[in-house]
Amino acid sequence: MPETLPDFSSSVKLKYVKLGYQYLVNHFLSFLLIPIIATISVQLFNLGPDAVFTSVKSIQLDLVQIICSSFLIIFISTVYFMSKPRSVYLVDYTCYKPPITCRVPFSTFMEHSRLILKDNPKSVEFQMRILERSGLGEETSLPPAIHYIPPNPNMEAARAEAELVIFSAIDNLFIKTGLKPKDIDILIVNCSLFSPTPSLSAMVVNKYKLRSNIKSYNLSGMGCSAGIIAIDLARDLLQVVPNSNAVVVSTEIITPNYYQGNERAMLLPNCLFRMGAAALLLSNKRREKSRAKYKLVHVVRTHKGSDDRSYRCVYEQEDPQGLVGINLSKDLMMIAADALKSNITTMGPLVLPASEQLLFLFTLIGRKIFNPKWKPYIPDFKLAFEHFCIHAGGRAVIDELQKNLQLSPEHVEASRMTLHRFGNTSSSSLWYELSYIESKGRMKKGDRVWQIAFGSGFKCNSAIWKCNRNIKTPVDGPWEDCIDRYPVHIPEVVKL
Repeated sequence: MPETLPDFSSSVKLKYVKLGYQYLVNHFLSFLLIPIIATISVQLFNLGPDAVFTSVKSIQLDLVQIICSSFLIIFISTVYFMSKPRSVYLVDYTCYKPPITCRVPFSTFMEHSRLILKDNPKSVEFQMRILERSGLGEETSLPPAIHYIPPNPNMEAARAEAELVIFSAIDNLFIKTGLKPKDIDILIVNCSLFSPTPSLSAMVVNKYKLRSNIKSYNLSGMGCSAGIIAIDLARDLLQVVPNSNAVVVSTEIITPNYYQGNERAMLLPNCLFRMGAAALLLSNKRREKSRAKYKLVHVVRTHKGSDDRSYRCVYEQEDPQGLVGINLSKDLMMIAADALKSNITTMGPLVLPASEQLLFLFTLIGRKIFNPKWKPYIPDFKLAFEHFCIHAGGRAVIDELQKNLQLSPEHVEASRMTLHRFGNTSSSSLWYELSYIESKGRMKKGDRVWQIAFGSGFKCNSAIWKCNRNIKTPVDGPWEDCIDRYPVHIPEVVKL
């Protein structure tokens, strides 16, 4: 009997086969052009310089043809450059760092819960179980009004928190960038649950005495993904307002939204949401290109609000006692997964290399035509991005995205450590994560960053950035006094 053939699937390292396939497909045009250019070069070499020069001289063009050709070239060039979108740069950004006096260790949080919910020990026990598995650390912060027993979430305290986090972030942005209030052309403030009159954007205009012709916008009720929506709005405005600066402020005001009832689905946000804010300077000025940190490449937005379950999965309402809170549905993770699928289906063709797009297309056609039971091909987004900033909405969110996108622990490290150090800071969490990557010295020129966030409605939004220059490890910022301690091990359950 002849010897059996070797098992090539085990003897050949298939990862090298895949790398070869990716290289071949991604450089297909290069491989196609090389023989054509080589053939033309050989033909020209065989003709010799005299024959080539004679052929060029034989081309007869009169003055009218030259003028018409020149006009056509100038016209086409003008149309191209006029229709080309303006580049939008992220010059720099800052994140608010809460003072030590606002910190809420687990022991403090649970003591307050026992005193506030003393008539309902089951609700206290529920919050303890959530906190044990939340992925939060001992240094997250809540605003001063929540430290009272019972909490005192009045309008004055809410405005005080808004002024503290927003003005601190903007002040630091002015110092970091050298920006002056009179240089701001566009102002966008997003805060989902606190929407007073006058608006938070008007509060900023009043504080810094901004110009009377400033274009200001206040976004509310749009959840944790509102930061990317604000960036998308700023990008659209910067396309039509040349030579301009846009300041975007992302935050969530905790004070008026701390739930004091007994409904479990509405107690969950108390355990996860914490203080935070970020301020960004975006610009379309050419002179800012040299010092800007990032260039905005794409923004992809997905809205599932037409589906009733998606619309109500994060819902502000009153409980039977008339207390207002945010109800988080049990279907939240399933709805988020569906929104993510739609979002990456739209985004994939924009960012994935041709090799991944072809594999995805062939698998899709195979499932439709041959066998619906074929396992769907999950594109390797690690080929499109070097860094991932996943909204630190909770441990389950990060776990689910790591699993679905097949990411390594290092890819989700920034998200996990941000959740541990600062908690869920809503729309600003993406910027704490980006700051973590920079503080670790991992950001290099040309690196691509994927920011992805989920929000009520239900929405899944993505922003794609490209690093514009080598970024030095910052010596200030929200991580300045703790970056050396991170990453830390986060156990599955922290016993309280």
